[in-house]
Amino acid sequence: MRVLVTGAAGFIGMHTCAALLARGDQVTGLDNLNDYYDPTLKQARIEILAGHARHANFHFEAADIVDREPMRALFASGRFDRVVHLAAQAGVRYSLVNPQAYIDSNIVGFANILEGCRQARIEHLVYASSSSVYGGNTKLPFSESDPVDHPVSLYAATKKSNELMAHTYSHLYALPTTGLRFFTVYGPWGRPDMATQLFAQAIVEGRAIDVYNHGAMSRDFTYIDDVVEGVLRVLDKPPVAAGEAPAPARIFNIGNHAPVPLLEFIATLEDALGGTAQKRLLPMQPGDVVATYADTSALQAWVGFSPSTPLKDGLAQFARWFRSYYRK
Repeated sequence: MRVLVTGAAGFIGMHTCAALLARGDQVTGLDNLNDYYDPTLKQARIEILAGHARHANFHFEAADIVDREPMRALFASGRFDRVVHLAAQAGVRYSLVNPQAYIDSNIVGFANILEGCRQARIEHLVYASSSSVYGGNTKLPFSESDPVDHPVSLYAATKKSNELMAHTYSHLYALPTTGLRFFTVYGPWGRPDMATQLFAQAIVEGRAIDVYNHGAMSRDFTYIDDVVEGVLRVLDKPPVAAGEAPAPARIFNIGNHAPVPLLEFIATLEDALGGTAQKRLLPMQPGDVVATYADTSALQAWVGFSPSTPLKDGLAQFARWFRSYYRK
């Protein structure tokens, strides 16, 4: 199978490409290698992929999904069967200071991907949404049937927009689409702007970590291998229009269905790294939410899979990679 993976130099993108290559698929990875965070980490991920594939089944394209003509040409020549769209401007807090980046990448860029899929008659588009779409919802666990009409960040609003845009293309053009609402993903090769790595860097360097809402928060931390397993299983099962779903479009949560208090997460990370965190307790940040908790029963029913890696095991794997890569 020929698969296009956008955001291939990203955290989830790199692991998804590696899993596709391991099972024998031909993969084209696309990324613009921007400097939202250290581009050398992104380049290292691409080098890992090229090495694993022995340069045979992996091809890398340096391009930006926002640029319409390069995207049109890529879809016209690529002969892709399916697409995993993970490229996006990520991060809730960054959306408070640079909203235009989210409009460009997450709205304009996603429109280019949808149009490319339509023109190329792609068999299935799987795209990244986010648990952030649940916004200020207080009913836990979060279910795909819950209303998501009150986002508390522009990032969340763009992801909800993606779901609406994808459904429209599914309805109008019979393009099978599946959106995946990722819950806090962690593991080896993770993003340096996310809590796991920010905390780890501070712990090993003896610096204080910022703990918002005075630690009274919880997250549904999801290990990267679980996320990728879910992505591949979903990719292999394109939705069809039937019954109460007149368009071939689906949306699923991918979370560990077991929220962990933030202070417990920090303690488990301390154990994995063999260090102690100095905590700077701060008020709640704008755009943030107190808790996330995924109902994964729909994913289980659809593909027979539900993430389940214990936090202790996942953080142990992360800590080994972190100390090796950063030589800490």
